[in-house]
Amino acid sequence: MPRDTLTKEQIIQTAIELLDDEGLDGLNMRSLGKRLGTVATAVYWHVKNKDNLILLVGDRLWDEVELPDLDTVDWRTAATAMAASLHAMFSRHPWLVQAFGSHLFYGPGKARHDDHNLAVYETAGFAGTQADRAAATVFTFVLGNVLGVSATVSLTRRLSRDGADAEALFQDTMAKASEVAMQFPRLRARLETPTAVDYAAAPEQTFEFGLQTLLDGLEAELAGRRAPTGPEAR
Repeated sequence: MPRDTLTKEQIIQTAIELLDDEGLDGLNMRSLGKRLGTVATAVYWHVKNKDNLILLVGDRLWDEVELPDLDTVDWRTAATAMAASLHAMFSRHPWLVQAFGSHLFYGPGKARHDDHNLAVYETAGFAGTQADRAAATVFTFVLGNVLGVSATVSLTRRLSRDGADAEALFQDTMAKASEVAMQFPRLRARLETPTAVDYAAAPEQTFEFGLQTLLDGLEAELAGRRAPTGPEAR
């Protein structure tokens, strides 16, 4: 693709595809230029460097997160939708979770998400620092839930590049982990159930259960603040 017809939008979209396929380690200007049908130097006319490109790409992905209309749904429905959509976005792009450890992300996409997220918890009844804490608590929960997926994708990619059979290694490791777990009564009882898959597998709907439990806690916090105290409570 000639330099004068190459656009920043094309670069960002192609970089997303490359990162989803190859991860952070697989992103370089030469590989990106090849996918774009141009030379690496042409990319530098639109982005400063690799770090700048990751920043642009990372910010674009926040546009994938659903921003519910707070005039048509209650705060808890909105919070659930945003958290689930964020979880799905991170799961589609597991490299972004890893990038949080090495890059500082900012931009209009993330700011738009963060602003709407705060609005959700302000609508619920939180204000100021309390709204920040509520939003951050849910965000941290979502991020923690996708760490396993991100780590598995990254490890599988690295093992495969080294020529190893990643699937066989995972199965062997889980078998060894299960052998160790069988020495402990609660883990043994869990593994001996008909529905048990392996030592590392979480029950279905674990994310959904955890999210609703967390929102229950936030709702209880709000209810506690509204409850009358003193003479009014009698």
